[in-house]
Amino acid sequence: MAEQEIEDFDAGSVSDTACMLDHVHPPPYSIDDQPWPLEARGVCEFWGWALLVTAFNFALFLLNFVLMATVFCIVLLPTIVVVYFGFQCHSRVLHSGAYYCKTILDDNSSSALIILGFVLMSPLIVIAMVTYCSVARRLRLFLCFVPYSRATYKGMRWTGLGNPSGCCNGKEWDSNLKAWV
Repeated sequence: MAEQEIEDFDAGSVSDTACMLDHVHPPPYSIDDQPWPLEARGVCEFWGWALLVTAFNFALFLLNFVLMATVFCIVLLPTIVVVYFGFQCHSRVLHSGAYYCKTILDDNSSSALIILGFVLMSPLIVIAMVTYCSVARRLRLFLCFVPYSRATYKGMRWTGLGNPSGCCNGKEWDSNLKAWV
């Protein structure tokens, strides 16, 4: 730094908060993509848009959660069924009076079902996670989350990263890119 710049910068006379307020700029990733200059919103307008962005992101979070729960329930259904019947027919756990518990399953076979269910759970959890990630990636659900800078500045696009056909359509990614799980 030049000596004049050091003299002009008097840290004792300006608080940290004042320095931060003087240098409010939009995020760097949004400057190049915008066709016009951005300006900050008013306080009431900011809170309204912030609530809208929060509601949209929360709805998207719920959609992701329901999708993940559905995929996990479908993939883990064999394990759930096997462990359920194992615990239902074991004499030290529930010892149901159902016909299949009296004729087909004794304590040894119930224990075998419980063990088999828990052994099958690990690979099925991996398969469920891979399936969920694949579906979420195909639907591009993670690109739909709206940053709070959209509430802070006027004039920002609400669609994807440059593709106006929908919120989840971002820039095309490399089709050669593969991830192994």
